[in-house]
Amino acid sequence: MAAFDEKEYTKDFDWAIWKRLLPILGRFKPVFLGLWAFNGLTALLDVVIPLFQRFAISNFIETGALEGFVPFVLAYLGIIILQSLLVIGFGRMSMYLEMYVGRDMRRELFEHLQKLSLSFYNVTPVGYLLTRVMNDTNRIAGMMAWALGDIMWALLYVLGAFAAMAMLNWQLALVVILIVPVVAALTGWFQPRILHWNRKVRKLNSKITGAFNEGITGAKTSKTLVIEDQSIKSFRELTNSMRGSGVRASRLNAVYIPVTLFFSTMAVAIVLLRGGYLVADQVLDIATLSAFITYAMGIFEPVQSIAGNLAEFIALQASIERVTDLLNETPQITDTPEVIEKYGDSFDPKRENWEPLRGEIEFKDVTFRYPDGGDNVLEHFNLHIPAGATVAIVGETGAGKSTLVNLACRFFEPTEGQILIDGRDYRERSQLWLHSNIGYVLQSPHLFSGSVRDNIRYGRLDATDEEIEAAAKAVSADKVVAKLEQGWDSNVGEEGDRLSTGEKQLISFARAVLADPRIFVLDEATSSIDTQTEQYIQSAIDHLLRDRTSFLIAHRLSTIRKADMILVVRDGKIVEQGTHQSLLRARGYYHDLYSKQFAEENAAKVLGK
Repeated sequence: MAAFDEKEYTKDFDWAIWKRLLPILGRFKPVFLGLWAFNGLTALLDVVIPLFQRFAISNFIETGALEGFVPFVLAYLGIIILQSLLVIGFGRMSMYLEMYVGRDMRRELFEHLQKLSLSFYNVTPVGYLLTRVMNDTNRIAGMMAWALGDIMWALLYVLGAFAAMAMLNWQLALVVILIVPVVAALTGWFQPRILHWNRKVRKLNSKITGAFNEGITGAKTSKTLVIEDQSIKSFRELTNSMRGSGVRASRLNAVYIPVTLFFSTMAVAIVLLRGGYLVADQVLDIATLSAFITYAMGIFEPVQSIAGNLAEFIALQASIERVTDLLNETPQITDTPEVIEKYGDSFDPKRENWEPLRGEIEFKDVTFRYPDGGDNVLEHFNLHIPAGATVAIVGETGAGKSTLVNLACRFFEPTEGQILIDGRDYRERSQLWLHSNIGYVLQSPHLFSGSVRDNIRYGRLDATDEEIEAAAKAVSADKVVAKLEQGWDSNVGEEGDRLSTGEKQLISFARAVLADPRIFVLDEATSSIDTQTEQYIQSAIDHLLRDRTSFLIAHRLSTIRKADMILVVRDGKIVEQGTHQSLLRARGYYHDLYSKQFAEENAAKVLGK
């Protein structure tokens, strides 16, 4: 498969990209409407407050009278209390939106990731996915919840203040209004540049998350190979690149916002100068000038808010592109609408329509190459595997032994030809139907954080404790449990790191047995375990695989001598097939592999003595 290369994002601000969020944001339409209503009322009250100031100067300060002062104070106090309640309501709704919009995006991403094909995970780093599911969704949710409301308030306040100023003195209002096209022009110039560098930052952040993940999960390997210096050097290079891109973006922001503020301040200065002359000429009274200056200075903060939040929204597009592009990833293996209608899908299976699976598998004129291109791995390949047969696949490391199994399990599909399960093309039934009938034991088994009992139960979620213990006993995994302090409730640690490789294999084997599949796949399941553990598994294999179609991807050839069929893989091609005895008699590639390994094992025994 091809190495992963993250997509470059080069579009300027594009409303079509933002519209892709509407299905998620639309679920919270009442909350958004309430949020904007609260912000609108808050902005209206902010516009009204300077008029109270004008009234107080005209009726109390200039006249020196206190008639009507108490009702004025009560009205003003009522405005302040209402304003405070509106701000509290705005904060509560914003927090609600931040939490629930982020939650829904993460849920949707995680659910979508479950639908993607195995090939996607073969080429996509964990850091790339973690950054999108956690960092980008948090950023989007926070901006939608807080910044959008701030922009709404600031815009309404600016419009209301302009309207009030125009009523007070339209000539002075015109001076302040002139800053709007200037700010618009500045935004148009800075927008693509800020977006470019923020895209760089987000891309590098994915790489840093991936490197951080590898640095932690591979810490033991790094220490044993003594490559800490190289790891630190690589990490520093990534962080330095991110710092450089972040500095460029910050510099643009640092220029963009102060420049807009400069023009706002200039407008206030002109108002003070011109207004002073008007008061001196007795064209304008002090009370009106005072309110006017309050409006002009009050616009300073919302203009700053609009400029800053617009810059943030410009940068946010990169996060939206990354999240929505992940949601737009399509599985390479999909069921047809007709199959989904009859059999259901992974999240809504119609198990009542599922036929029993016997396990007969036939490769019919199959040609296959990996989705990223390259040479054909199989060409016009034919193979019939009777139900209940055991097929061993052998070959040197990297020869392509897993390809045949991945095709049979429908993790990949043939480029040409058909694969039949029980006489029917397996594309005529759902993926879940097939995968629910497969037990897969990997060379490096993955255990989930939790107890031993819970890890085995993943084989069949409705299994009872008695069934779990019986499955474990069948493969001698109960001997692992007996050594643990808390028995079945012992925590296996992250990825099972509290257990040895052999112990993890036995737990994984018990999990597959509990699922009671019709097809078993053992992917070099005995290659990384000690001799005693291998004996535990070997003693159970004959019983467990009886009447089940089985694939044994084998490293130790001594473990597959009883297989009904052996396929020999070399350089991605099946070069020989037959039984153990027939392949030895043919004295071909299998004979050479077996003889070489037999000699190595005998030498190891001699040295061991």
